[in-house]
Amino acid sequence: MSFRILLFTAASAAAIAGSAQAQSAPPQDAANLEQVVVTGTRTAGRTRLDTIAPVDVVSEKALTRTGTTELAQSLSTLAPSINFPRPAITDGTDHIRPATLRGLAPDQTLVLVNGTRRHATALVNVNGSIGRGSAAVDLNAIPTIALSRVEVLRDGASAQYGSDAIAGVINLRLREARSGGGVVATYGRYNSEVKTARNTQGRDARDGQTVTLQAWQGLPLGPEGFLTISAEYRDRNPTSRGDIDVRVTPARVTSRYGDAEVTDKTIYFNAGLPVSESWDAYGWAGYQAREGASAAFPRIVGDARQTPVASIYPDGYLPIIASEITDTTAAGGLRGDLGGFKVDLNVAYGKNEIDYRTEKSANASYGAASKTSFNSGGMSYDQTVVGLDVSRGVDIGAFEPLNVAFGAEARWEDYSIRAGEPASYNRGPITTSAAGAQGFPGFQPSNVLSKDRDNVGVYLDLESRLTERFTASVALRYEDYSDFGATTTGKLAARFELAEGLAVRGAVSTGFRAPALQQQFFTTTSTNFIIINGVSTPVEVGTFPATSAVAKVLGSKPLEAEESTNTSLGLVFHKGAFEVTVDAYRINIDNRIVLSENIQGSATGTPTQQTINNLLLPFNVTAARFFINGVETETQGIDIVARYRLNADDAGVFDLTAAANFNETDVTKIPTTNTLSSLPVPPTLFGRANVLTFEEGTPKHKVTLAGDWTKDRWGASLKTTFYGTVLSPNNDATGAFDVRTGDKAVVDLEGRYGITDNVTLAIGANNLFDEYPNRTPVTVNTTNATSFTSFSPFGFNGRFLYSRISVNW
Repeated sequence: MSFRILLFTAASAAAIAGSAQAQSAPPQDAANLEQVVVTGTRTAGRTRLDTIAPVDVVSEKALTRTGTTELAQSLSTLAPSINFPRPAITDGTDHIRPATLRGLAPDQTLVLVNGTRRHATALVNVNGSIGRGSAAVDLNAIPTIALSRVEVLRDGASAQYGSDAIAGVINLRLREARSGGGVVATYGRYNSEVKTARNTQGRDARDGQTVTLQAWQGLPLGPEGFLTISAEYRDRNPTSRGDIDVRVTPARVTSRYGDAEVTDKTIYFNAGLPVSESWDAYGWAGYQAREGASAAFPRIVGDARQTPVASIYPDGYLPIIASEITDTTAAGGLRGDLGGFKVDLNVAYGKNEIDYRTEKSANASYGAASKTSFNSGGMSYDQTVVGLDVSRGVDIGAFEPLNVAFGAEARWEDYSIRAGEPASYNRGPITTSAAGAQGFPGFQPSNVLSKDRDNVGVYLDLESRLTERFTASVALRYEDYSDFGATTTGKLAARFELAEGLAVRGAVSTGFRAPALQQQFFTTTSTNFIIINGVSTPVEVGTFPATSAVAKVLGSKPLEAEESTNTSLGLVFHKGAFEVTVDAYRINIDNRIVLSENIQGSATGTPTQQTINNLLLPFNVTAARFFINGVETETQGIDIVARYRLNADDAGVFDLTAAANFNETDVTKIPTTNTLSSLPVPPTLFGRANVLTFEEGTPKHKVTLAGDWTKDRWGASLKTTFYGTVLSPNNDATGAFDVRTGDKAVVDLEGRYGITDNVTLAIGANNLFDEYPNRTPVTVNTTNATSFTSFSPFGFNGRFLYSRISVNW
């Protein structure tokens, strides 16, 4: 941690303390901080500090004061248990970047919109990024301007909400307004000095220009209803942080290692309308069109992939992976009173579709006749959810009525893969060259599929404040899936107030995550030619479904659900304007679904390789990987959040926050198959790099100190986030090629001025002191591209300067 950051943070804290001493009146009551929440409880009226499980509430105002307009990145700077790394050169993951909660997989956190399950993306993260093997929700498909707040439940909740809620739940609450509106324009770019292992003197980077235009408008819908329309346009230029490529003359940066180029166009509608004295109709709809472009590794002069197409690219080339992503959602429902019961009936539909193009590339096997732009195919995933929720208070003689909630949910899912054009995957006449478009070969006809499934779940949720000091809840849920069977989960939680403002809380629960359709059926292959019995024969290498004949011959079985046991114990204290929560947790997960290593065969290799070769030979396959159950992990940690609202009279109002997450994961078991385990030297199905990514790929500690100050028309925000070191591992057993990010501190600063009552101007800097993760050593960065690890929890782009103007009416 640099001395200047410590000095800057200490000076800022001293200034705040000085302002606190200047106050002439005691702090105001913090009732305005105790927001009523709807996540983690089905009892109306519970506040954030009265809930049995820990819930963070992130306001729309906080989201807009982070300098970024991406929801996932904003949340990662505001909630200590959320991390959002910035992968690069990872194909589609560059365009749809996953977030993690408590260091677990991105798909082990359930995402809701207005309390209804959000659909996942069609993308499967299959490359070397955090979240490898997952198919998660794209948080950045929802604009921050469309939200009134975000509720983050930091506790297992499968018994309440169903599959995926192992790490917790993120509930996105859409803005509700029948009047008013606003426009926000944000401009920013990176202003950084990039020092790499091969260029320690550094180079200036002025890139990543980002322009975001956001607007919302509330409209009346009838005498009491509302229609809120929100829209966003975001255009982000790419960044480039690769090292000097010493393989070319003159030595220069040949890669484009950094953020992808992305353009988003998004619109959201949210509406509510009373239809009778006791019934309301509600619904929302959203659409996003995203165009992305990221780079693959460069093909330099003399590279075997460049030589056959030297007449097209005499100076080498940098393939570009382009995407067109559309995300659509629509939901509607009715809620009201029926015979003394509160009833909510709703239906929600969501679809995510990805189409790939490979640009500025070549299919080297066609030589000079190759195309340079290819339609590479795509994927689609859609989900329909019908939910019925019923609740009623029942007098059992307790301090509060027993809230009895029960309901059912039915879900239908579809997943499909489309082939690219033949030139994107075919092998041309030059059989010694790799087939397919360089950078991203297209999906082949053998990859084409369309799969679906359905499931039905029912639940019972009981909660009551049994005495003035004691609150308890119990939940039970049963789910039946058409593909892997049934599962039952339960949760028991309680809260006891030891004294006024001081309480303990805890929970024990079981959870599950159903194998995603994407994990069950994703397949991609490339075709190589090898000599078999003197004949040039096409063979396939790639990712195969667990139920495919190729995977079965290696011992694969149909995927089963992941199962978890969550325990937590916490303390809540609040007095006046001060509050602190401390929550310890342990999460044991069995049967985790992972993507295996490549299982490689060889006709002339070791006995094990020869056996694998003989197993795969009938399918014309030389190497295969597949999704498999069998990893077991233990995660334990503690969350600490403290807040204080200080009214310093003439000095202004200060909102001070200190938040920390300490988290550690251990892999206690790795998968095997009966077939491969019987070999003389069984191949590793889940290697060292993947094990250590689970254990050390996210920070073991993350601490945020933040202050927000307002006085009259002026305002400022200061935040320092301390990140524990992260490991980017390699499968080499010696660890010689491992890279650590190092312990780092990142400072964000923003100043604001209200030009009028309705117009506010802000300027700021994210990563004010231009902090980078540790450089990747020359011995590790053999491609000359990956100068910093993309596992870094705060990215590797350096200082970002921005300005923002907001107009409200």
